Amino acid sequence: MDDERRVVALTFDDGPSANTRRLLEMLAARGVRATFFLQGEHVAADPDAVRAIHAGGHALANHTWSHPHLPELPRAEVDDEVARAADAVAQATGVVTAVFRPPFGELDDEVVAAVAAHGEAVVLWDVDPADWEAGALAERTAQRVVAGVRPGSVVLMHDWQDSTVDAVPAIVDALAADGYAFVTVPELLGERVAPGRVFSHGRPIG
Repeated sequence: MDDERRVVALTFDDGPSANTRRLLEMLAARGVRATFFLQGEHVAADPDAVRAIHAGGHALANHTWSHPHLPELPRAEVDDEVARAADAVAQATGVVTAVFRPPFGELDDEVVAAVAAHGEAVVLWDVDPADWEAGALAERTAQRVVAGVRPGSVVLMHDWQDSTVDAVPAIVDALAADGYAFVTVPELLGERVAPGRVFSHGRPIG
């Protein structure tokens, strides 16, 4: 897909969470599909939520099993984090994940090599509203997202944060009014997805 078009990929990390179903209802009401970077241990704890994400037409992606600082781990443990999370998603839905996001956005050559060996591309972001901060307000999150988006943006958010889910209707309505269409990360990247490639803002950076 041409990332110069007015398209944006909304992404949500660390789920599924207690807020996931509420978020799915909001997205469905507006006909928006997003990408969920799922944490394997949370997938195992609530596979029904992951199946609901998949049934809603959203993209499922890998965010490790337990959200560690990957560059601090031996290669074997990095491999395990990537593989266990992918396996959890596959067991819940039958989906084979093609894209991966490292916790905290932390990468080094060994992490990229591990992700490549598992057949996944790395997807970071170019818009971070810092919605994960304690006390983050929905209005602030919405303002930061809308102000930061440009054609082809990948927006980082976290659906475990109540205020983030509260902000989603305002984010979607404002961006739609500005002419943006909402796509999943795989749709944004299209055929450019390849094991070990690293993307930000829909563009390869490695």
